[in-house]
Amino acid sequence: MVTDSPFLPEHFERVDEAADSEFYSQPRFVVHIDDQAIEAAGRVYASLLPRDGEILDLMSSWRSHIPAGFPVSRLVGLGMNAEEMAGNPQLDAYVVHDLNLDPTLSFETDQFDGVIDTVSIQYLTRPVEVFAEVYRVLRPAGRFVVTFSNRCFPTKAVRVWTALGDKGHAQLIASYFLSSARWSDLQAVECNPARGAGDPLFAVHASKPPAGSPRPAGRVG
Repeated sequence: MVTDSPFLPEHFERVDEAADSEFYSQPRFVVHIDDQAIEAAGRVYASLLPRDGEILDLMSSWRSHIPAGFPVSRLVGLGMNAEEMAGNPQLDAYVVHDLNLDPTLSFETDQFDGVIDTVSIQYLTRPVEVFAEVYRVLRPAGRFVVTFSNRCFPTKAVRVWTALGDKGHAQLIASYFLSSARWSDLQAVECNPARGAGDPLFAVHASKPPAGSPRPAGRVG
């Protein structure tokens, strides 16, 4: 279910409008945030995801940043480069899929206990539709955790992202949640607050309400 969206098409224009399949055709076995931010991502995922759950790693690559030793029953990746995901030792399965061409997720309704997106949300050109699909594939009480930093490929990031700073990015992601479905417990947190000791890292997350419960929107601050 997608509610009235506050966005215009030009918000999601990019400097490089060439096919994303071309840009991501070559694998990039590099990390996009430093070790401190990677550790911070692991901590936030361990604190918010259910243990022994089935997890979807959205916009996945060769690392998923769920910390070693955190128990998952199954981790599925969805990304743009098969070679990168084949080299991800944490994935049990993966799907190559371009969400900017088709935001529909090829999974059953109520399939996953949690969904993560790690420092990639800035590349979505149809984010509200993708968030609605994430809501669909989550089981009741499942949580969607979006982590972001200030690092990106600037020619592929959407215009509205590049115009904002860290607080604006959190508010933007929150608006994706609020425009896409009736999420609950919407929150934004700073995950790596030690300024100067690593890349900044933030998370915006919300849950699909438990079956039969009221559905408050939550808060962001």
